[in-house]
Amino acid sequence: MPSTLRPPRLRWPAALAACLLATAAQAGEIRVEVRADDGEPLADAVIVAVPEQGGAAAGARRDRAVMDQEDKEFVPYVLPITVGTQVDFPNHDSIRHHVYSFSPAKRFELPLYIGQPAAPVRFDTPGVVVLGCNIHDWMIAYVYVADSPFFTRSGEDGMATLGPLPAGRYQVRVWHPRLDGAEADTARALDVPATGALSARWQLGLKPDFRIPRAPIPGGSGY
Repeated sequence: MPSTLRPPRLRWPAALAACLLATAAQAGEIRVEVRADDGEPLADAVIVAVPEQGGAAAGARRDRAVMDQEDKEFVPYVLPITVGTQVDFPNHDSIRHHVYSFSPAKRFELPLYIGQPAAPVRFDTPGVVVLGCNIHDWMIAYVYVADSPFFTRSGEDGMATLGPLPAGRYQVRVWHPRLDGAEADTARALDVPATGALSARWQLGLKPDFRIPRAPIPGGSGY
């Protein structure tokens, strides 16, 4: 009796998993150290990596973020996001806040409210958005809208890790609210390996901190 020929079984889940693992294996990291001009670690510096050969769309980022209001302060002080991200502005204080920005990258206003605004704010233009509160002058924060999905923010120790990044050459730059000079002047080309990590260090000149002192809490203005 002639044998019956059967079509080969295609193991798509296994093939897909192998492909994803291969892609992950071809990713490296950039370990960044950011310091001020006096040598001290610099927190809240935003580090952005833009691939020279395009392909930024390959880096998936969340499209929702949160800028909180707690104890009459914005939290975090610096929020890096990518273009198209929606940001929620919950107010967890027991008093009203009036959030606004006049920055060219995003002009908006959230009038006096407590709790959660009705809708998030979408940030569609790259750039720095300075936030303020119309009631509490010392409240200030920054939303950095990146033109790449590859970004991070330095911690209190001035350290940050960018990755995983597909192997290749990137233009990497650093921004800080007190940066003395142009962000573009911090850019440098870095070659990210297929595996492993490379280290990079920036030392930034800073402008003086002109933030308005916070009003005293005991016996204050009642804000």
